[in-house]
Amino acid sequence: GIDLKNIMAQALHMGDEMHNRNKAGTSLFFRAITPFLIEAAPNIGDLPDIFRFIDKNDHFFLNLAMAAAKASTEAAHGVEGSSLVTTMARNGTEMGIRISGLGDQWFTCEAALPDVLLFPGFTKDDVNRDIGDSAIMETLGIGGFALAAAPAIVQFIGGTPEDAAKYTFEMYEITMVENNTYTIPSLNFRGSPTGIDVIKVVETGITPVLDTGAAHREPGKGQVGAGIVRMPAEAFNKAAAAFVDRYLEE
Repeated sequence: GIDLKNIMAQALHMGDEMHNRNKAGTSLFFRAITPFLIEAAPNIGDLPDIFRFIDKNDHFFLNLAMAAAKASTEAAHGVEGSSLVTTMARNGTEMGIRISGLGDQWFTCEAALPDVLLFPGFTKDDVNRDIGDSAIMETLGIGGFALAAAPAIVQFIGGTPEDAAKYTFEMYEITMVENNTYTIPSLNFRGSPTGIDVIKVVETGITPVLDTGAAHREPGKGQVGAGIVRMPAEAFNKAAAAFVDRYLEE
């Protein structure tokens, strides 16, 4: 098998944050999978097309990293008394979260509008509300939470390397631990901020930050840009109230 967690940890040391920058992760996976593809291919002539497909998509590894992130966060779901956020998802209309200690109950609100660096030919009027399952990366504690590891990403999402680091430091205020696997070289290998605590979100007023791709509001027109989005406070306020009702009120 291929150790995705190890690739993700290495990629963070090579300038990826594992959401909107996956150049290193894709390259490392390409390096790991190639011998197996050569050994297993029934027709060696098909391999150039496979290699070109991976090579032309710098985000290829995101698909695998999301699955790894989901496996990690799902393992933490269903813990009695835990205020850990184990799911964040958006569908272009609503966003929702789940809390470890509150079972399969969803807490939802209107999805946010991302603040994006637009691709040529698009305007802010083209931007749809936040969409996608890739928020699982921030739920795990990387992506926007590890922007300090990826200063070059600001060329894609906007801002400055200082802004990127600022977001990471802010996320330490709403998380439970520093990850001992996913570390950030520019912060003296400090662990990425991991384990969003819904109570801390409400107490501090700091909501999780994602670096996200933005879709066109009209179907079929694809991505219009990339940037930063804050998860709306409303869903976290609802979840915190339910958590207090269940566990903290006498």
